[in-house]
Amino acid sequence: MFPKEFRYSPRNLKDLLTEMKDTSELMVDLAYSAMIFDDEDIAEEVLHLEEKMDTLDYHMKMAAMLSTRRVDEAEELLGVLKVASSSENIANAAGDIAKIVLMNMGIPMELKVALREAEETIVRATVADESPMTGRTLGDLELDIETGMWVIAIRRNSDWIYDPDQETRLRKGDVLIVRGHDEGVPIFYEMATTKQYVPKVLEHDKILKDLEHAVDIIVDMKNMSELSIGLAYFAILFDNEDIAYEVSALEEEMDSMKYELQHWVLETAKHVQDVNQLRGILHLASASEAISDAAYGIADTVLRDIELHPIITLAVRDSEEVITRLKVERCSPIVGKTFSELKLETETGLHVMAIKREERWVYAPKGHTMVQAGDVLIARGSRIGEGALLDMCECKLRQ
Repeated sequence: MFPKEFRYSPRNLKDLLTEMKDTSELMVDLAYSAMIFDDEDIAEEVLHLEEKMDTLDYHMKMAAMLSTRRVDEAEELLGVLKVASSSENIANAAGDIAKIVLMNMGIPMELKVALREAEETIVRATVADESPMTGRTLGDLELDIETGMWVIAIRRNSDWIYDPDQETRLRKGDVLIVRGHDEGVPIFYEMATTKQYVPKVLEHDKILKDLEHAVDIIVDMKNMSELSIGLAYFAILFDNEDIAYEVSALEEEMDSMKYELQHWVLETAKHVQDVNQLRGILHLASASEAISDAAYGIADTVLRDIELHPIITLAVRDSEEVITRLKVERCSPIVGKTFSELKLETETGLHVMAIKREERWVYAPKGHTMVQAGDVLIARGSRIGEGALLDMCECKLRQ
């Protein structure tokens, strides 16, 4: 296959950066989904998006070079190019995860089951003829608020719609790929298919000794790599060194986890006849660690005190998925309640990535985590959900 020829056409820097951010994050979601569900179609689409990212990266560099005439202007765009380059690296790592499926690398079923049971999940559903979704726009449905799930891609016949917006109208037969919290899956699934959601029980044999240890590491690496991306964009959005240092710490921890997993694979390889069973695990670990490295590259713009061009902030805020922070006041009705009780993901469609509590951080808070006065919540999700979260946490007027 010959390399694709690039043809320059004028593009807005902010729009390019926004599209690169959205596309790279979508690729991570789709790549993990393809690996978990053994879906070659989705894996192929990830590689098509990787080609799109190459084109966007080309236009980004051309636009940056054409927009500078002086040294100070070039310095201002340095941060923009660094963020764009890191987004490209995230996309490349997502492409590597997709190749696990296309190259039939070995991923034990235990690992896939564990990933399907992760706190934030990805599911597929086909819109039925009689579904209340048929003929309505995503804006009308407000799925993120009603179910705690949001649509990240739609397959319509042989075509794909990436990052559908509020004006996207659903049709019968559309295959929706959605992301969100486990609690919202049955609600969403029934709306789309008009059938009751029945979780699949997968039968599998344990083929490797002490696989649980490797599964735990991989699941943690997947969650931490996705968390790193969200926190990195938060760091540059709010020019927050505190968060940027946390991204750096996560990157170092990911390195240690990768080395630990490599050691496990080498030890286990001595006891298996077919080492191909282990190839996919190593490949997945390296790709997840590469995502974390790229996220650190984004946060590094803050740590190195590189001037953050206003384009960066505008691009992050204009993206499909917003990042928000909220300080919980003492009078807030959510104080003293656990995340299981609040069901924030279902009620608002926002996923709380981390909590800053005094001088320490709580990453990926669990259902039993209780909200305290003074907590700073860092969440990601839809713009509509951001408003719903603010309303939910707002202090009520005394009667």
